[in-house]
Amino acid sequence: MKFEPVAPVRAYERIVEQIEEAVVSGRLKPGERLPGERELMTQFGVGRSTVREALRVLQAAELIRSRPGDPRGPEVLAASPGALQRSMHRLARAEHVGLAELLQFRMVLDGSSHLLAAELRTVEDLTALDVALEGMAAADGYAEFSRADVAFHDVIARVSRNPLLVVSGEVVRGVVLELIEDKLSHANDRGTLMRSWLRHHEEVLNAIRAADGESAARLARQALYDNYAEYVPKEQRTLLTPLLT
Repeated sequence: MKFEPVAPVRAYERIVEQIEEAVVSGRLKPGERLPGERELMTQFGVGRSTVREALRVLQAAELIRSRPGDPRGPEVLAASPGALQRSMHRLARAEHVGLAELLQFRMVLDGSSHLLAAELRTVEDLTALDVALEGMAAADGYAEFSRADVAFHDVIARVSRNPLLVVSGEVVRGVVLELIEDKLSHANDRGTLMRSWLRHHEEVLNAIRAADGESAARLARQALYDNYAEYVPKEQRTLLTPLLT
């Protein structure tokens, strides 16, 4: 039998893991303070440089806020949607995540957001969607139309009442957004294409207004496939087609 080499674990990584676990489990709550640097050195049995490296990593991840010379110790921060957004953005840009996976993920996200929006929307939410749709209809040029399109979907994500859907949707839409502008900029008749997309959004809004979540979700997934599948290699489109039913 042959074993594979193991990667060495640095001491500061173990410190990060313990503090992360304490925050996630609720043993450390937002606003509470970690012990000071000297006390952390004693508790973990490590040197000053190791503690400082761990605190640097935790601060970069926005789990703590550490001020040099503060005798009270680093402050534990509340969960930050911004930190999640940055982490997801890095993942979405990673080389091993292709356009097929991104488009598949967006089809899942948008379908779920549309389904929830149809079930949870209020009169105020419908008004916000009407305003967003009017912005698309009044857009002057494809760049403005693209921004209005994103604004429409942002409203739907917020209506879903799920902050994770909002953050995830923003990241994936941001990565794929250039495809909207590319498709419009190379279209032979931009006006016709924009009118087609506008009709689609009207159908979506009608389904949401009618509380028909299944139709709204199906429309969302189909539109994404129709507009962006051409950018995905044919052999990878099988990742998308199961979501069209």
